[in-house]
Amino acid sequence: MSEDLVRTPADGAPPALETAGGGCHAGADTMRDAAAKAGKSEVLDRYAADYPKGPHDQPQSMCPAFGSLRVGLRMRRTATILSGSACCVYGLTFTSHFYGARRTVGYVPFNSETLVTGKLFEDIRDAVHDMADPEKYDTIVVTNLCVPTASGVPLQLLPETINGVRIIGIDVPGFGVPTHAEAKDVLAGAMLKYAREEIMAGPVAAPAVMPDKPTVTLLGEMFPADPVGIAMMLEPMGLTTGPVVPTREWRELYAALASPVVAAIHPFYTAAIREFDAAGRTMVGSAPVGRDGTAAWLAAIGDAFGLSADAVAAAQNRFLPAIAGALAATPIKGRITVSGYEGSELLVARLLVESGAEVPYVGTACPRTKWSDPDREWLEARGTRIQYRASLEQDIAAVEEFHPDLSIGTTPVVQHAKTKAIPGLYFTNLISARPLMGPAGAGSLAQVINGALRNKDRFDAMKGFFGGVGEGHAAGIWENVPVDRPEFKKKFAAKMIAAAKAEEAVGN
Repeated sequence: MSEDLVRTPADGAPPALETAGGGCHAGADTMRDAAAKAGKSEVLDRYAADYPKGPHDQPQSMCPAFGSLRVGLRMRRTATILSGSACCVYGLTFTSHFYGARRTVGYVPFNSETLVTGKLFEDIRDAVHDMADPEKYDTIVVTNLCVPTASGVPLQLLPETINGVRIIGIDVPGFGVPTHAEAKDVLAGAMLKYAREEIMAGPVAAPAVMPDKPTVTLLGEMFPADPVGIAMMLEPMGLTTGPVVPTREWRELYAALASPVVAAIHPFYTAAIREFDAAGRTMVGSAPVGRDGTAAWLAAIGDAFGLSADAVAAAQNRFLPAIAGALAATPIKGRITVSGYEGSELLVARLLVESGAEVPYVGTACPRTKWSDPDREWLEARGTRIQYRASLEQDIAAVEEFHPDLSIGTTPVVQHAKTKAIPGLYFTNLISARPLMGPAGAGSLAQVINGALRNKDRFDAMKGFFGGVGEGHAAGIWENVPVDRPEFKKKFAAKMIAAAKAEEAVGN
């Protein structure tokens, strides 16, 4: 087989991607073109509208399918089947188990023959039928990765139900979904759509817990203590929290859709918001973070429910003093840059600013939406530059420009900062793993942030002691220090550029 990706119908089967050396290594543009020719134009156009890219090709994040896989693996009575290259499936399952998943992941392998002839779809269909046991599962999620999507494997032709088990097929190609955070939305939106149509068709199972107050659905993954804290803040207004979407079981989707108001805590859930709009629900942006953020958010929730000013004031007066006190008791002093790919970067920046920190730059891999406007406007009014769809290069450039006392970011950003003797904290593991909302969130970051800030002297001491040892081409321990060969690097780079241009020409 060649590097070309060819649409070849066989015996009435749907067009497929012929790969024999290309596959997922063929390049995003080539695979995107092949997917469009193979009948995936509608889904790709939908993704392009929902998840617009920035000026660069794609943010440097992990495989986006990790996001949708994570959502499915965290749901009870939900099975997951992946269809993709074996290396991709291995990497995704390894990462998911690293993050604590204790669930089996189904895999439908393929080869050139099954991919080209349409047999892969038949194999997927057979696997779904074999797995559809209503005693074990409410739902089976089938996910196409890059190559099956590019080949046009038609998951939409799978039955909607088998033996009473719901079947949901989604495409999550790296060339169509920019980040793993947005891939969470792909599956969450597909599930909400399915649940909404079930509700419209007739009675559905009641949620396990039925609150006796009007509820606010929370959209976006968050620290487990945050929904509890939000419920406490809503209580003086006669409200409480509904489910958190992505949910932990299917029936929670019905409850989420039943809430009159939905809080877009993470503002990038475009597909999910579309389903809530279709259900006639009111959306509210931002989150109860810090004193200012909590005051504004409670007021917005009150407006959405048509509550009186007195009801909103009752909630504000009960909690705002406690939040202000917690912020004052645990101040953060220093210049901090923030970057990440979770979607909560602006919320974290707000909390840092209210804690006393200077935050000149926030980079997020997620796109700009109107639901992040309250946070963007608040931060920009205080001198913070916001970069949506931030690339690694932009995040590193911010470290170079602002010379922060602390850099919060992804692993390579933190690594770069430390080479400059700047303390760094990994956003996902050290910042996301803490409450952010209300009084509990007000002082939650201070200990880890201030601890890192105090490490500056240690970094300076180590930098002074080691000098330039172990940098660049001389990194490591050698009897004879290696000689740099810039002329070889230049020659090799030129050859690589020429090879890439030749491959692109062949693909076109």
